[in-house]
Amino acid sequence: MRVLVPLPDRDFDVTEVAVPWRSLRDAGHQVVFATEHGTTPAADPLLLTGVLFGQLGAEPEPRRFYQEMLADEAYLNPMTWADLEPSAYDGLLLPGGHAPGMRQYLGSAVLRAHVLAFWRLGRPVGAICHGVLVLARTVDPETGRSVIADRRTTCLPKYLERIAYYLTAWRHGRYYRTYPAYVQDEVTAALDSPTHFERGPLELSRRGTATDDSPAFVVQDRNYVSARWPGDAYLFSRHFLALLHSKE
Repeated sequence: MRVLVPLPDRDFDVTEVAVPWRSLRDAGHQVVFATEHGTTPAADPLLLTGVLFGQLGAEPEPRRFYQEMLADEAYLNPMTWADLEPSAYDGLLLPGGHAPGMRQYLGSAVLRAHVLAFWRLGRPVGAICHGVLVLARTVDPETGRSVIADRRTTCLPKYLERIAYYLTAWRHGRYYRTYPAYVQDEVTAALDSPTHFERGPLELSRRGTATDDSPAFVVQDRNYVSARWPGDAYLFSRHFLALLHSKE
């Protein structure tokens, strides 16, 4: 099966792309990347080296997956957003990231038009962290509402975004504040009811792994699965794979 992963030219989250990529590849699926102009993308460099004193970056295994991904021909030669044909894909995966380069992807009307077309197909859609903003901002003109208005969802919780900002603002300014509004506030405002948003259990540092899902959290509503942050990436990938396999 073919899974589409659109990305900005730079600053995407290492873990939220590399872990699903590896999971999909290991399961025998084809991952197709797409950037605005077909430019080979690059991850947020601070997540590779550590945001602050070597901390707050990606864990060693996702960093290794990212290095492997750099040799993937599909990653090196992505599609362009304008040339996408949504019906050619069996699944859509929307990663996140918070650094300034993400705005290219999170704010693209061209990309949202393709996302709307794919959403209408009823095929599996996954979004993690800031990636949920793409769906929140994708409005169906027939209803005047976001495509996820009637869905249960999660995204980057406000408390995590706020804490990361307060910890690092002295060194990196608004690096962790992609937009003036918190991600959770914008996503919740796009829903029919604020009760559709699920924050998940409080978690400050522990991350799920390939063998331990205890710190992780995802929300699945029909063909849509969402997650909060890189710490959910492994569990998120497994849920997305299960959705794909249910459509085979």
